[in-house]
Amino acid sequence: MKPKVLVARAVFPEVVERLRQFFEVDDNPQDLAWSQADLIQRLQGKVGAFTTGSVRIDVALLTANPQLRVVCNMAVGYNNFDVPACTARGVLCTNTPDVLTETTADFGFVLMMAAARRITEGEHYLRRGDWKKWSYNQLTGSDIHGATLGILGMGRIGQGIAKRGAHGFGMKVIYHNRSRLTDDKEAECRAAYVSKKELLQQADHLVLVLPYSAESHHAIGAAELAQMKPTATLTNIARGGIVDDAALAHALATRQISAAGIDVFEGEPSVHPGLLKLSNVVLTPHIASATIATRLAMANLAADNLIAALTGGVPPSPINPEVLAR
Repeated sequence: MKPKVLVARAVFPEVVERLRQFFEVDDNPQDLAWSQADLIQRLQGKVGAFTTGSVRIDVALLTANPQLRVVCNMAVGYNNFDVPACTARGVLCTNTPDVLTETTADFGFVLMMAAARRITEGEHYLRRGDWKKWSYNQLTGSDIHGATLGILGMGRIGQGIAKRGAHGFGMKVIYHNRSRLTDDKEAECRAAYVSKKELLQQADHLVLVLPYSAESHHAIGAAELAQMKPTATLTNIARGGIVDDAALAHALATRQISAAGIDVFEGEPSVHPGLLKLSNVVLTPHIASATIATRLAMANLAADNLIAALTGGVPPSPINPEVLAR
């Protein structure tokens, strides 16, 4: 008899069919938003779960499903997993790093440029029929080429953004991270390490690419926004909760900073109503990795992890590999 697994959200049909070769699969092709109680019930008797970032694996779920052995996230982030609780119960957690690095770095750079050059605002201006003549100061934004690019969080995606800025746009790149890059990596990215305070004060365009955790919650709040240049932009492609969205809405409304590009939100899919009222923010619905090729690669890597974990193989991207050592 095949092991039973749950695919908690709708994914590519060909990936589900691939999983059916190895498992008895209970899937969610209608992409219903199950409550936590529904999810707990659906997982009864399942030894594995294919999840996305909206699917929460917590203590209550683990307690109700002691047979669960592996949870595989179709995402690089995993703040939806209580990893210590999983580890304590011998449940392997996996994610999908690397396969979305370049696509997400592309999108982060595009979002930053759209905010700086007022692309969304300009399109709305045109569509409303407000464009009647050329004016010297009409929708003037800020330059990217030659500006100072600040990056908070310098993992794979942060490094990708740094390279795009330094090599493609002649930007001065500065960064802050929990740990400094090696000299070789800094040279490759043409990036200089600075304190967080210096990063906030010097960046013309600040991009956030750090993982979400209790320590990074509201890493950018009112105090941090107050340290930024009034001409600066802020771009968040990391996770909701890293930015205090209420504080950001206030900073944008009062022109404490110039503009923002935001792809992730606190409590998403809900968006702070203050942000929705503003013209100087570009808002996108968590789509930084949204290309067909990238999302398919993410789904297949999550499937690779699930298959390997439950068929005696070695999962390619474990989050808590100490579980494997047991």
